[in-house]
Amino acid sequence: MAKKTKKKIPRRKGEVTYRGYTVPDLKKMSLQEFTDLLPAAQRRKINRGFTEDHKKLIQRVKDGRTMIRTHLRDMIILPEMIGIDLEIHDGKKFNRVTVQPEMLGHYIGEYSLTRNIVRHGSAGVGATRSSKFVPLK
Repeated sequence: MAKKTKKKIPRRKGEVTYRGYTVPDLKKMSLQEFTDLLPAAQRRKINRGFTEDHKKLIQRVKDGRTMIRTHLRDMIILPEMIGIDLEIHDGKKFNRVTVQPEMLGHYIGEYSLTRNIVRHGSAGVGATRSSKFVPLK
């Protein structure tokens, strides 16, 4: 039986590129030029236009804020957002995420999971048929 080993995520070596462009090049691009590099679903979402809430979030990023709290899980990570700390709501609390270059083109909500791992404890007394015959002292 083969031993399972936990895979480590490889460390970034050198400069990160997105579709052949470096981060400074991406920051210089217009939104339309960057949109042309994205996958179809994200490209379509941006081409249809941002809502007022999305525009407010983009404006906060452009104003130079380094810490932003948001409920907008469907916002696409743009080059201007690299390096800022986002607190993303998961339905119960805000999870802090620092935007890395590798996150470009993904949705913000992908980095704040909404479902927790279920860890079941042991059954209590009376919870199973066999526990009926356990001496209680």
